[in-house]
Amino acid sequence: MPGMNLTRAEAVERASVVTRVDSYRVELDLTRGETVFGSKTTVKFTAQPGSSTFIDAITHTVRSVTLNGTELDVREVSDGVRIQLPGLEAENVLVVDADALYTNTGEGLHRFVDPVDGEVYLYSQFEVPDSRRMFAVFEQPDLKSEFTFVVTAPDHWDVISNEPTPEPVAAAPGTMNPDKAKTWEFAPTPRMSSYITALIAGPYTAWRSSLTSSSGREIPLGVFTRASMAEYMDPENVFELTRQGFEFYEAQFETPYPFTKYDQLFVPDFNAGAMENAGAVTYLESYVFRSRVSEAVRERRAVTILHELAHMWFGDLVTMKWWNDLWLNESFAEFMCHLSAAEATEFTDAWTTFSATDKWWAYTQDQLPTTHPIVAEIRDLEDVQVNFDGITYAKGASVLRQLVAWVGQDKFMEGLRAYFGKHAWSNTELPDLLTELEAASGRDLGVWAEAWLQTAGVNTLGPVFETENGTYSRFAVEQTAPEDYPTLRPHRLGIGIYRDDAGAVRLVKHVEVDVDGALTEVPELVGAPAGDLVLVNDGDLAYGKTRLDPQSFAFALDRLADVEDALARALIWGAAWNGTRDAEINPRDFLRLLVRHLPRET
Repeated sequence: MPGMNLTRAEAVERASVVTRVDSYRVELDLTRGETVFGSKTTVKFTAQPGSSTFIDAITHTVRSVTLNGTELDVREVSDGVRIQLPGLEAENVLVVDADALYTNTGEGLHRFVDPVDGEVYLYSQFEVPDSRRMFAVFEQPDLKSEFTFVVTAPDHWDVISNEPTPEPVAAAPGTMNPDKAKTWEFAPTPRMSSYITALIAGPYTAWRSSLTSSSGREIPLGVFTRASMAEYMDPENVFELTRQGFEFYEAQFETPYPFTKYDQLFVPDFNAGAMENAGAVTYLESYVFRSRVSEAVRERRAVTILHELAHMWFGDLVTMKWWNDLWLNESFAEFMCHLSAAEATEFTDAWTTFSATDKWWAYTQDQLPTTHPIVAEIRDLEDVQVNFDGITYAKGASVLRQLVAWVGQDKFMEGLRAYFGKHAWSNTELPDLLTELEAASGRDLGVWAEAWLQTAGVNTLGPVFETENGTYSRFAVEQTAPEDYPTLRPHRLGIGIYRDDAGAVRLVKHVEVDVDGALTEVPELVGAPAGDLVLVNDGDLAYGKTRLDPQSFAFALDRLADVEDALARALIWGAAWNGTRDAEINPRDFLRLLVRHLPRET
């Protein structure tokens, strides 16, 4: 098979030729056996007259290609991956009639046979470049279009897509076993990128509910799983989290939910955590709990549900122009899901979990030879695949949290509202977002973006202070950077002073300051009573490794478990491990910390 890569240069060139994709009509026949399914695609698009381009279509067999009423020679124009389109007109109609292959790898249209009851379950997974495995498509995010799916399938199946499921009709006479099949014709979708279209089909068990959007519309909700897993599903918890997320996001964004309905499907053999298909989100089946699970696992499912819901605005309503801005999708959703979990659900310690798990994923990957800037150079589709990592997700979310601290949450949300209002249903690049945030906050974000988004590596932050008569006579924050990535960045961070109080270690003073350069004086703490423990980055607003001064580490060695605040403990654990990893703390001391305090940790 020819190479399946697509370069950014090719995508830019194609977008200059194909000026608009008006619509796709995708007719699928899922009754043709275990290996292939029928896929007939009709595409209407405008183009530069006289030009040529190609459409993506990974196929088993192409029966015919008809462009503007002229049937092309399949042997000349199709290689199994791309179909060449010569001699385009201003207005074009393309019809591709083909057979495509089911997969068992979680790409394209995945086919699973349940070993319990022998039933067949299908679901699509298209991110990054796999809608072309199900239908002929201009496979790049900036060529948005409307999609109409017409699906013929066994009559006892549920068929779910981006739009509400219509009443099926009798299958056409030419269908295999037409007396046991039906056809579902879905309404056209809004304009969207092909990678967030979806098809899920099979005898899924469904639970139904609804909510009222801030627009006044009733939004149907659905939860689905295969029949043999139905007894383990807890749909009411999923519905509750979904309602909490809807209310929080619609209030923060002042932009109503943009799609018609919201289904959530827990599917087998899924090769990722979840996928933000517009109105039809898929999740890995491990989130159907077949036994009692820890609170950490329950929280992880909750933040994943909220992460995918956030994508309905950031990623689906407004989509990156090319994959170099993937972080805009994933970092934003990761930031918002933790914010909403902490402020709108029972998981009020979500930022503590983020600090102790997700952020450590970022710190670890940011110190490897494979680290890269958040805004990475994505030359082709293969580059995208290696950037679904801790830098794109967790570091990006950490840096967004830092940005929110720097400009203020109210101003940040004000900028997002303007961004959604200006760019709804279209594609954007990083400057489009920064423009709205600058206008809302009054801050110049150019230097900030260069330091945080376009350079790799993690800084180290630690306290420098002197005391006199029990008070601080001088206090400063020192910042260092590794030799390979020497950038010193601006940080908005908290400094916490903790002291023993009748057996409990509590915060007695907190200041929030801007730190920049190698040494930043903190006059706000001069004259303040000295504490037993000093914690730089108290509240975990900044992204950076922190150091404990010798007195603070000695105190933590004895009293860490007595620190009341869970986030503060997470940060102290982190500072201790960082110091050990960087050979500044004796490993024996770190082991003492573990033995003494881990048994009491939550």
